[in-house]
Parts: sequence; C-alpha cells; structure tokens
Amino acid sequence: MTPKLAFAAAASVIVALVGGTYVWSQRTAALDCLPGGTVAGAIGGPFTLVSETGETVTDEDVITGPTLIYFGYTFCPDVCPLDTARNAEAVDVLGEMGHEVKPVFITVDPARDTPEELSYFTDNLHPDMLGLTGSEEQVRVAKQAYRAYGQAQQGDDEYYLVDHSTFTYLVLPETGFADFYRRDLTPEDMAERVACVLDSV
Repeated sequence: MTPKLAFAAAASVIVALVGGTYVWSQRTAALDCLPGGTVAGAIGGPFTLVSETGETVTDEDVITGPTLIYFGYTFCPDVCPLDTARNAEAVDVLGEMGHEVKPVFITVDPARDTPEELSYFTDNLHPDMLGLTGSEEQVRVAKQAYRAYGQAQQGDDEYYLVDHSTFTYLVLPETGFADFYRRDLTPEDMAERVACVLDSV
C-alpha cells in the first residue's frame, strides 16, 4: 500500500470512529433522561376514544406533538385533581421553556365520565387539556396499551371509587412512549425531565 493510500485508509477509520462516537454520545444523552434506559415501544399503542367534544378520535388524532397522558376519573376525590393540576402547571412551565406539550386526561370510569363531564373537568384545569372517554371496551384497550390500571370498587353506591394507577406518560407522535412520571414529582421537576427528553430527540 502506498503512503497516500495508507493515509486515506487511516483517515477513513478516524472519521468513522469520530462519527460513531458522536452518534453514541447523542444516544447516551437521550437515554440519560429516561428511567433505566426505557425505550420507545415498551408502552403505548393505538386507541380509539371519544373526545370531550363528542368526536371519535384515534391516537394519531390526539398525539400530534409531545403529549402528557394521564389515566384517572372526574369523580376522584383527591389524587386525580392533584395530579392533573400538577400536569397542567408542568405544561405551563414547559411553555416558558419553549416546549409546547399537550395534556391529555383519559378516564378509567367511562360509565360516569361523559364528554360533558370531562369538558367541565378539563376546562377548569387547563385550556389545552383534552379529555377522552369511550365505551368500556375502548377504554380497556387504551388502558391495556399503556399498562394502566383502573377498577371500580364493588358496591351499588353511585359515588363509588375507582382504584387506578397514577403514572403520567410522555408520548411523541413519531416514536410513541418516551418517559413516565410518578406523582411525587413537582411541576418544575417534571418539566425539567420532559424538556430533557424533548431536547435529546
């Protein structure tokens, strides 16, 4: 091999190594924002539900940009109002950071949560929050896709409670599930974690 060819070959190897290192560092930076290296696709999937305006919508209609999804119910006496208010505040903080994120509330109690009930609930929390309901089967499919739990307690009382999970999921239109957040996070902490993910993709 001539000196020129040897130099060209060495240069090609260096360029490949540098490029690979850059891509790896970018990927590592993105994973640093995720819980335990969570990857897209492990949670989430297609759903068809009914919006608070009465329209039938799919996941593609709803997730048109970064979206925070929470499963709860409007008759919830304590947990849901606190969690959704935290999510609404986090969305406002993200807006100040330059990120537009949509808050979505999916009911686990479709028997009582009509579109009208959802509209009243979400309108009092955030102007951009979207409430979703549907048939028992439609809601079951959505819960199953996000590994969410929701089960009404036994009894004939119209004021029955519903046991449910309390995670909030960050979902992106192209890649799907990106991260999840527990209810003990403050709005500011949650916004920082969401922004970290959005800045890394």
